[in-house]
Amino acid sequence: MTASRTGPDRVQAVLPAEEPEIGPTLSLRERDRRWQAMRARMRERGLAAVIVGSFQGRERLESYLIDDFLDSVVVFPIDGEPAVLSFATPRISRAFESEARGITPWVADYRVGFGGGAAATVIREKGLDTGRIGLVGFGPTAPGESEGLLPLGFWNNLTKHLPAATFDDFTQAYTDLILVKSDEELALLRYAARVSERACQVMLEVTRPGASEAAIYAEIMREIFRHGCDARYPVLSLHSGAANIGWGPPRWIVRAEPPRRVRAGDLVQAEIHTCYGGLEGQVQMSVALDPIDDVNQTCAAVARRSYEAGLRAIRPGVTFAQVVEAMEQPIRAAGCWSKTPLLHTLSFGSTGFTAANREQIRGTREGALEGQVTPGVRRGDLVLQPGMALELEPNACMGMHRVNIGGGVVVTASGYEELNVLPTRVQHVHSAQTP
Repeated sequence: MTASRTGPDRVQAVLPAEEPEIGPTLSLRERDRRWQAMRARMRERGLAAVIVGSFQGRERLESYLIDDFLDSVVVFPIDGEPAVLSFATPRISRAFESEARGITPWVADYRVGFGGGAAATVIREKGLDTGRIGLVGFGPTAPGESEGLLPLGFWNNLTKHLPAATFDDFTQAYTDLILVKSDEELALLRYAARVSERACQVMLEVTRPGASEAAIYAEIMREIFRHGCDARYPVLSLHSGAANIGWGPPRWIVRAEPPRRVRAGDLVQAEIHTCYGGLEGQVQMSVALDPIDDVNQTCAAVARRSYEAGLRAIRPGVTFAQVVEAMEQPIRAAGCWSKTPLLHTLSFGSTGFTAANREQIRGTREGALEGQVTPGVRRGDLVLQPGMALELEPNACMGMHRVNIGGGVVVTASGYEELNVLPTRVQHVHSAQTP
């Protein structure tokens, strides 16, 4: 990609001569593999059907069964065809348009009607209304969804219309099924990771003193969209400053606040959630506008050592907690603390925080805030298997200084496969390089 840089807020991207790479797609063989694995788990639990809905959740959970996102509920029986229930006709018409273009849909039974009563109607039609029904969505289903996402109204209407059925929480069984990726899924994940790498390169090119956070944000997102990808919530976290401990979407995107202009001495840091075909190629990119201070240089070195320690620990048969412990050691030894996770699975499963060295913020407003949480490891006993994907995202903090780097890693039969390069260490721009 080339760019015309005529001023801090006028970073004008020029379309490259070459067309973007076309991403891979999923076959009906992949559909059959997923459905067979799903039904094997249902039989283990004695389930007649499973109901999976998106309910505006982060992971768009129904997509795994239908290779689509239609704001829908999927009623998936132990035998026979599943039914897709969407709240509006245009959602379903989109699927029909793909079919008109020669793309075979994964399901044939599309219906309008989204609520618990509509799902119950399908269950009764299939003669399963006295059986055991699995529900996905009780929780946890994603960060920020620790108590699930199943709407009370949906639950009330479903149980009202199926008085003879019994219900089972199938949430963790379902999300665990998604954790181990097939070869076709890994192809999608690698594509998303390559697009994230391109987005990181663009971020490095446009991040210069005087540019606004909004201009940087726009160019990153343009590169993602140009390659036919989406970005999963929270889309793009981007913050800047020499000592900015905050994280999440930039302040100006969630409230009426002017975007900050970056300057020499800053770290401009982003968490990029590129998503393709339901697979998320998340990265944490950090650009230093040199010269940065000694504290940030130390944090950058510690974060990289933590990343390398994580790589060395990854192999089939080790637990998720063992990898977190390996990543924690360089942070603890350097006297740093961490605000955000060091590691998580790519698709919801395990997440690893560390409580190391938090005494350094005791007595501060940040310390009072962090004192309200207990950092730890969720599902540390998860045993790594080939095909699982992880996000190594070490963050090293000293006081209010914070450096966050990271990229995707796939567990292989012999160890690991790194999916990213640029975001796995701090990238430096000399402040003399202006737009």
